[in-house]
Amino acid sequence: MWSRLLAGDPEYGWFGKLLGTVVVLATLVTSETPPGAEWAWLPLGLATACWLFFVLADARVRGWPAAALVTGAGAAALTGFATTGFSPIDASGLALALACLAMAAVHPDIRPPAAVTITVAVAAMLIAGTLLPSPGSPDDGLERAALIAVVATIALLSGLLRRAHQQRAAETAVLLEQTRAAQDERTRAAALEERTRIARDLHDVLAHSLGALGIQLEVAEALLAEHDDPDAALERVSRARSLAAEGLTEARAAVAALRRDARPLPDALAELAVEHARDRLGDHPEIEVVGTPRPLSTAAEVALVDTVREALVNAARHAPNATTGVVLTFRPDEIRVTVHNGGPVAAPTTRGTPGHGLTGMRERLALVGGRLTAGPDGSGWTVLAEVPDA
Repeated sequence: MWSRLLAGDPEYGWFGKLLGTVVVLATLVTSETPPGAEWAWLPLGLATACWLFFVLADARVRGWPAAALVTGAGAAALTGFATTGFSPIDASGLALALACLAMAAVHPDIRPPAAVTITVAVAAMLIAGTLLPSPGSPDDGLERAALIAVVATIALLSGLLRRAHQQRAAETAVLLEQTRAAQDERTRAAALEERTRIARDLHDVLAHSLGALGIQLEVAEALLAEHDDPDAALERVSRARSLAAEGLTEARAAVAALRRDARPLPDALAELAVEHARDRLGDHPEIEVVGTPRPLSTAAEVALVDTVREALVNAARHAPNATTGVVLTFRPDEIRVTVHNGGPVAAPTTRGTPGHGLTGMRERLALVGGRLTAGPDGSGWTVLAEVPDA
């Protein structure tokens, strides 16, 4: 209960209610009625009861406190008709009426047009009451009427401004909450998309090697069980071992690509050229980039890098010491990598394990929707790998 009483706008919340109550009680204690005007205590008492009901019930119920404000303002305005001129009890009624009007102007259950209408009606009643002539006293009713009009207008405008401020604050809070919810949703969606991408990339990278590995082992088992051909079965097992090693290499490359920041494909090919020159003891392949580089999926990057690696291995095997060049082309709808080498000029000087050939390169590119073209080109050999732009 106390948390609700202390919550809200200080001027028109608990502080305003407390201040209004102190003023109302103080004016009541000091009020006096002229002879013959005792009935003025009836509307003033009703207005006081309405004010106290509003103060105590506003934090608990809806509707009734607003009705109490309107009733209290009207009842307090009637006090001025009980006397002629301006007496202390009129001051009590005026203070109570203005307090009710100030709260009504900002109360959420009273719409602004209704608040304006109520203020005008009550102010008219107050002015009419204060303009009643008082025999034997100076006629300063016009000054009091003007003062009442000014104070009522200030109370109305300040309440409406405060109401607009509260509405903007509430809308801002709602918008902030919606923004936070949208940010959380985008974060969850981005995390889900990233997990999906990682799963897809790992699947694409490993699908070829693991699938081919299973087929080779099944063939080896059939050769042993049905044909009793250990030599052929041993060849299949050897091929399966090579596929397992290749799959492990690909998995490590994919994990490395996923763990580090997105690396541009030109940088990956430049690093591969350095590794090739170091491992093959040959010339450094020249890397040429055509078009504006743009990011691509991890699976596509791994497929292209593996294709270039295999093409460089084959070039080092079949055309050692020949000039080798790599051209990376970014086209609007696809990315191309061309590896070209000249004719053989010396005996092979390669080291390391051979690649899995053109068939494996085609299969790898097919997993990411790409294609491979390879064949002689004059005195040399050209390998062209193409993948669609994701």
